[in-house]
Amino acid sequence: MPYQTPENRPIYRLLTGKDDRAFCERVSEALEQGWRLYGSPSLAWDTESNSMKAAQAVLWHEAHVVK
Repeated sequence: MPYQTPENRPIYRLLTGKDDRAFCERVSEALEQGWRLYGSPSLAWDTESNSMKAAQAVLWHEAHVVK
């Protein structure tokens, strides 16, 4: 059964970016659209850009995942 996601996106997404307000707003926007957090966030130092990078997986709220 296919799920209807915003903009026909995959049911699983990995949001990444510089760990800043804009990244937090992207995750918040996904939650407002109906996505739910999937797993814990990940942080890593990027020596090239001299900044912290963040990643957060989200899953479409209707999708069921067997762990």
